[in-house]
This record gives sequence, structure tokens and C-alpha cells, in this order.
Amino acid sequence: MKKEDKYFFAQNIAPKELDVLLADAWRHFGDYFFRNMTGIQENGEVWDIVPLRINLEKFSYRNSQKKVLRQNQDITTIIADAHITPEKTAIFEKHRLRFERNRPGSIYNFLSRTPATAPTHTQEIQLYENNKLYAVSFIDNAFESVSSVFAMFDTDFSKRSPGIHTLLVEIEYAIKSDKKYLYLGYAHRESSFYDYKKNFNALEYYDWQGNWKDFE
Repeated sequence: MKKEDKYFFAQNIAPKELDVLLADAWRHFGDYFFRNMTGIQENGEVWDIVPLRINLEKFSYRNSQKKVLRQNQDITTIIADAHITPEKTAIFEKHRLRFERNRPGSIYNFLSRTPATAPTHTQEIQLYENNKLYAVSFIDNAFESVSSVFAMFDTDFSKRSPGIHTLLVEIEYAIKSDKKYLYLGYAHRESSFYDYKKNFNALEYYDWQGNWKDFE
């Protein structure tokens, strides 16, 4: 582990405190908060981590994103406090098989047992087709920002681009809530599973020197 890598555990993080942590490239899964510049892949390679966020004041939709919204106009969207049910666990079990590397073993790798209240106020975006829940994403609410924690979907609905759709709903929710930023977690400098995060306008990246810069 490099000296720049850090972690801590916390049961209760206030919204303004969460803003400070997010702005300094901290993330969390459950009560485990971490900040790391590199990640080790299953084959032993060390990849650079690139924290990303969207500056919502400058955001505009790309044509491909407008197309996703048009194609999903028949979908019912619900935003509620996060809680795990057998139905959502079943979606996770199908979604986890998409990971060729570092496959997660449990939805609780990402969330606490009481995600709506600990360690932050976490909500979920639910997508339904004809009363069938097929996609869920989880977001943390800070004072002036929103952080995208994890998204999952039933792979039988892949043609609806549910991963992009839930993220677009998160952006819309953050804008309507007068937030400044939507934090996307991270991608890698190398091409990876997370490259879809690089395809949003008004994208910024953290340079590990305390600065957020326009992503190129």
C-alpha cells in the first residue's frame, strides 16, 4: 500500500462532512471509507484510479443519452430510501455475473445493512417495466452534491441501457435538488469496465494534488 492510500470506518457521516470527503476523492462501501490512487487487478497489474464527477451547472445531454431517455419513456421511475429486499438481491445475483474481474460476492460489499441511515443518507433509483423491477442504483445525499454508489440491473433488460438510464435519472434528481456535483466514483486511465463514465459532458477528474480539472 502506498502512503497516499487511506481508509477509515464510520457509522455516521453528516451531509456537509460527506461533501468534504467526496471533494478529496474519498469513497465508501458501507461503513468502510477509502481513498486510493491505484488498484490491483486480479492478474496483478496495478492500474491508476481516476476519480470523476460531473459539474451540474455545465451539464448537457449528449445525443446518445437523449436517445436512451426517449427509448425509456414508458418506464416507471421511483426514488426512495435505500433498503434491500429479496427481489433486489436477485437482481444483484444476475448483475454480478457481468464482472469478468473482481466479481463482487454480495450486495453488502457496497451497502450497509441499514443503508438509508448508516453511514450516510442513501437513496435508490428504481426502474420498472410493467410493474417489474429490473434496475436499481444507489446514491448518497450530501449537502451540495450527490454520489453514485452502485448500480445493478437484470441482464434480461440490457437493451434498455439500464446502467446509463439510472445514471441519467441520478443526474436529473441532483439538478432538481440544486446540487453542484454528481460524483461518479472512478474509472481507470487504462481501458476498463468503467469507461462509460468518461462519456458525459461537464466531466471533471481529480488530479490527486487537491484539484478537480476538466476531463479530456
